[in-house]
Amino acid sequence: MKIALTGGTGLIGSALQPLLSRAGDEIVVLRRPNDWNPEKGTVNLAVFRGIDAVVHLAGESIAGGRWTRARKTRILESRVKGTKLIAETIAGIEARPSVLISASAIGYYGDRGSELLREESGPGVGFLSDVCKQWEAATDAAGRKGIRVVHIRTGLVLSKNGGALPRMLLPFKLGIGGRIGSGNQYWSWISLGDVCAAIQHCLQYTALHGAVNLVSPSPVTNLEFTKTLGRVLSRPTIFPLPVSAARLALGEMSEPLLLASARVEPAKLQASRFVFRDRDLRTTLEQLLR
Repeated sequence: MKIALTGGTGLIGSALQPLLSRAGDEIVVLRRPNDWNPEKGTVNLAVFRGIDAVVHLAGESIAGGRWTRARKTRILESRVKGTKLIAETIAGIEARPSVLISASAIGYYGDRGSELLREESGPGVGFLSDVCKQWEAATDAAGRKGIRVVHIRTGLVLSKNGGALPRMLLPFKLGIGGRIGSGNQYWSWISLGDVCAAIQHCLQYTALHGAVNLVSPSPVTNLEFTKTLGRVLSRPTIFPLPVSAARLALGEMSEPLLLASARVEPAKLQASRFVFRDRDLRTTLEQLLR
């Protein structure tokens, strides 16, 4: 399979490439601004020649800084404009790819307490939920042309090479880690290895379409996550971070990223017999941090 990939230098994209290459796939990484430029709405059509599938992962980092008005605009537009450009481009070429895997996030569901959330669950409220709704809708042009579209709603990705986990380690190693707020909020996590394997599965399993939750079958509360990480690091977890401190440190971003609760189930992956390699949080953290 010849696969066009955006976001190839990101955490997921850089790990996905060797997995697909080992399986015999040819990867064409789209680079800005020569291959595509979402801001200007330009694409080098030559890069899509002979492409069988597109994996679209590019977008402004959500956790890269405080959510000023300008940054929220960049977060939204980088996703909507970029996704719309890719979708309209592949919809308009004669030899279209058969599938578009487009990134999304479990932020779609918003703050839902202990409610069990599956792909058919409705959207939540708030900035991230609105971003995800518009992000997914931006693929409509591809779907109208008969291209199979999969929206991968990814949870908290655990990796030693980037993302949230390395940022958590310092306070825990210093013995000052602890739950955030009440600790009752659910964190739906997934290992980077399972994310990449799930994307490969979505490429190959043609019955999958629409939203697909990329999360472990074993979501945990923030308190459980905290205690497990402390045990793996052999450190105490007795210093909670109050809600007020989280809001002071991160502003509006603290609500959806740290304090919101999303208990998400990977129903479609499980129904399609995808095999998770990393189902247990403690074992996963031990493997990543040993």
